[in-house]
Amino acid sequence: MEYVIEMRNIRKEFPGIVANDNITLQLQKGEIHALLGENGAGKSTLMNVLFGLYQPEQGEIHVRGQKVNITDPNIANELGIGMVHQHFMLVEKFTVTENIILGNEPTTKGQVNLKTAAKEVESISKQYGLSVDPNAKIEDISVGMQQRVEILKTLYRGADILIFDEPTAVLTPQEIKELIAIMKKLIAEGKSIILITHKLKEIMEVSDRCTVIRRGVGIGTVDVANTNEDELASMMVGREVNFSIQKKPSEPTTDTLEIKNLVVEDARKVPAVNGMDLSVRAGEIVGIAGVDGNGQSELIEAITGLRKSKSGSVMLNGKDVTNWKPRRVTEGGIGHIPQDRHKHGLVLDFSIGENMVLQTYYKRPFSRNGILSIPTIMEKAKSLIKEYDVRTPSESTPARALSGGNQQKAIIAREIDRSPNLLIAAQPTRGLDVGAIEFIHSKLVEERDKGKAVLLISFELEEIMNVSDRIAVIYEGKIVAIVKPEETTEQELGLLMAGANRKKAGETS
Repeated sequence: MEYVIEMRNIRKEFPGIVANDNITLQLQKGEIHALLGENGAGKSTLMNVLFGLYQPEQGEIHVRGQKVNITDPNIANELGIGMVHQHFMLVEKFTVTENIILGNEPTTKGQVNLKTAAKEVESISKQYGLSVDPNAKIEDISVGMQQRVEILKTLYRGADILIFDEPTAVLTPQEIKELIAIMKKLIAEGKSIILITHKLKEIMEVSDRCTVIRRGVGIGTVDVANTNEDELASMMVGREVNFSIQKKPSEPTTDTLEIKNLVVEDARKVPAVNGMDLSVRAGEIVGIAGVDGNGQSELIEAITGLRKSKSGSVMLNGKDVTNWKPRRVTEGGIGHIPQDRHKHGLVLDFSIGENMVLQTYYKRPFSRNGILSIPTIMEKAKSLIKEYDVRTPSESTPARALSGGNQQKAIIAREIDRSPNLLIAAQPTRGLDVGAIEFIHSKLVEERDKGKAVLLISFELEEIMNVSDRIAVIYEGKIVAIVKPEETTEQELGLLMAGANRKKAGETS
């Protein structure tokens, strides 16, 4: 059989690590081919080799039966290969059209013709069902829309082989549904897709075949129709994975966090949190379920000192901490796993070791008289890297060199290690594989069992149902219902999240 892409025996090394060890991947025309593996297994590296961002030490690449040498992304583009990166490559101040044509601008008499470009963008966007406003600025559109812009960038350049790198990691459930429909439409139009992911449900839903890699080594390729989630999970991790968390009933005591009549405005000065009341007790996990954009981000930012509250109060162990500065909040006993790991979680150009002590670097033993003790910091980082299985060549590696999932594990290690009285976990398993998710969930339950309070914010209903002791449903900036996971269903939660009242939701479910 002739493949549109055939990567044969690819080997890619970095100092101290073999990222891809003799991997073969074959993509058939008109298929969605999943590339599955743990965080740091070498999936993105393999695709960066195909896209010309890295050069392999060994192996061959064949495109439509011809051996090729892809030394940079321009050659990949000429061969019809486009890549939608996990972390978007967009200029925030530019419009959608300016981003799409960047580096490939149509000109009339030496001047960039934006009108012509905008028309072409609109026509491609209609053809593939990617409704995007060509004149909107990137900074003003949602993450889901930004991803559509990335897809349009590849289509504008004539790509018929598309690589999607963890495309659903930052999307809401609704945006994921829309993306799956878009991918199916692309296949119907004659494109072929490689989908990097570790979400087993998505693989089962959209993929034809799946290649599994583990720690840089190819484990095998299977027909998705002849496999199941359990089999894929054990191929990926090398052992059986427990999808539901084992935990004893919670034994909550006093209120750790008390929020009363809280009002927090968004960037447009509109109340995003609108008179909210919520409590989280020591020894319990409270999950917040809601559609993205109902005040979750503003709530977290108000508790952690990243955004001023307009009115109302935030109490921690009976003490008023409303509008405290972030460092004071941290020292007061609040840990924060942020939903945007790059913006609020890491300093990407610092080493992993330095990132592990961002909350404590100014205290002993990490510094004395204002001078950092680098050996002590690195020693601490080594132990956390081992405990949380952060896959990194060393503790001195810059944070930006790690895969998204390993960056997330580093943040989680730092925040949980301090064992704060209140741990705010916002999308804690976003971008993590099933093995890592299992580990993180057990860590959250461990904190709960130590008598700590945990506030979990997640768009994954399965995660909310699985981990929480109580579920608070947020809608238009208010808590509209508090339910116990064992007394509700995903369907009822979905209706509550859409604004139905409890009685009606219960009748429908």
